[in-house]
Amino acid sequence: MNKTLLRLLIIAFGLMGIWELLVWITGVPKFILPSPLQVLDTLWARLDLIAEHAGTTLLEIVLGMLLGCAAGFLCALLLQMVKPIRPWLLPILVVSQAIPVFALAPILMVWLGYGMTSKVVMASLIIFFPVTAACYDGLRQTPQDWIDLAKTMQASQWQQLRYIRLPAALPSLASGLRVAASVAPIGAIVGEWVGSSSGLGYLMLQANARMQVDLMFACLFVLALMALALYFSVDYYLRKRMPWVAYR
Repeated sequence: MNKTLLRLLIIAFGLMGIWELLVWITGVPKFILPSPLQVLDTLWARLDLIAEHAGTTLLEIVLGMLLGCAAGFLCALLLQMVKPIRPWLLPILVVSQAIPVFALAPILMVWLGYGMTSKVVMASLIIFFPVTAACYDGLRQTPQDWIDLAKTMQASQWQQLRYIRLPAALPSLASGLRVAASVAPIGAIVGEWVGSSSGLGYLMLQANARMQVDLMFACLFVLALMALALYFSVDYYLRKRMPWVAYR
């Protein structure tokens, strides 16, 4: 974990160095591309405002991830346990992914309002399918020898699911959760862009209208930190809970 943090710091400082050099060489105006130092100055000067809106966005992301992961997990279990519904539910899931989730944002605003609920639902919709697909694939790919042995020991369907299929599906589910942690911020931010009165997406729109590009980059910087923290927190938890899975 320390090596990962060190690697991230090196990458971050390297990118900031390239950014600073690019601004210095091109002489681009501040209102088009501020330097990293100007962005950090704005972040420090407007820290209270940014932190207030960041709290709203973080809550939307976390709630959306919890809802989307829970719904995806339950849907995967339903597909595995209730075979007659597979031919009906699987096409619906595939068709649902053919519709851009971003296009649903205005509709969600109309149905659920401009409050936090629409952003949470937006984030959960983006998360739902990756978690469902990963978990269902894990449940389906349980070694047949294990299932045959369980049937020989007269294990019920529930016992097969609890003691064999679910443990075997955990690595696949973990991959789905990592994907969910990566894309969860997208739904919340898009929802805030469509319509909101708080959050980093809302603050970025307000800054854009006032040509405060340094504030926009400061919000983007905080959002990136939140996304990285969420991803590595999920990754750390999964590594601790599943030490038998080989990581490279």
